[in-house]
Amino acid sequence: MSITVYTKPGCVQCDATKRTLNKLGFAYDLVDLTEDRVALESIKALGYAQAPVVVTSEDHWSGYRPDKLKELA
Repeated sequence: MSITVYTKPGCVQCDATKRTLNKLGFAYDLVDLTEDRVALESIKALGYAQAPVVVTSEDHWSGYRPDKLKELA
C-alpha cells in the first residue's frame, strides 16, 4: 500500500501522524507543502486546508486521525 503524508514544518498533527505510522511499521513518502507548490495546489483541489493530509491507495484525509491510521493495520 502506498502512503503519502503531506506536511509542513512545525506541525504538531503532522508529527503525531508520522510517529503513529512509524509505530505501526508503515513506510511512507513525505511531501513538504511549503517546498512543493504543485503538491499544495493538488491538496487544495481535494478540498483540504490543513496539514497533514494523508493519501493512501484507497483513501485520503486531513489532520491527525488515529482511527484512520489504525484502520491501515
